[in-house]
Amino acid sequence: MVRKHIPNAITSLNLASGCIAIVFALQGEYTTASYFIALAAVFDFFDGFAARLLNAYSPVGKELDSLADVVSFGVAPGMMLFTYVSELSFQTYNSEYLAYLAFLIPVFSALRLAKFNIDDRQTTSFIGLPTPANAIFWAFGISSNFTYALNTLIDPLIVFAGIIIFSWLLISNIPMFALKFKNYAWKGNRIRYYFLAGCVGLIALTGLAGLSACILWYIFLSTINARFDKRSAK
Repeated sequence: MVRKHIPNAITSLNLASGCIAIVFALQGEYTTASYFIALAAVFDFFDGFAARLLNAYSPVGKELDSLADVVSFGVAPGMMLFTYVSELSFQTYNSEYLAYLAFLIPVFSALRLAKFNIDDRQTTSFIGLPTPANAIFWAFGISSNFTYALNTLIDPLIVFAGIIIFSWLLISNIPMFALKFKNYAWKGNRIRYYFLAGCVGLIALTGLAGLSACILWYIFLSTINARFDKRSAK
């Protein structure tokens, strides 16, 4: 039946968006690359939604989803970082080699996805930072601030520290909530409403950079929520 192929078709659009993002990243077109990464995230959401709606799960779909995510949320932001930091580190330290640290992002994204595929605890929430969230943080952080790089106002060491921290977050054991609503009641969804309200404010105040800030807000809320749940369980 045609409907069983619909989720895979949507996943393929995710993959295609990631590939296009890589092309623009290599050309230094950071804003356009970030838009295609965001588009890939939209397709990534809707392929799962379509699979649930049509009851069209398949082993091929699961594997294809992970492969697409590695490209769109691992390689694409990694290439954005590589191009961005190459310019930055050359201007600051007269060296482009430091930029190769950017490839920690695709490596740890692949590790994150491999762990996710064999972990049956992540059906309703996440353990570690989801790869789309990591990709959006870097994509819109770079696209909204790349003009500062041209003026060497951002030290590459700050970016490198961020790469290491976020690589660790990808494979960490920190519980992180999912934006999946079983219902729209306040009870049980409070943290999701806090997150969405915060995102509206951040985006209204800072524009594109707000999308990157939303990921920091997400990490903060997830960490607080995990500590609260741990204390409640005692």
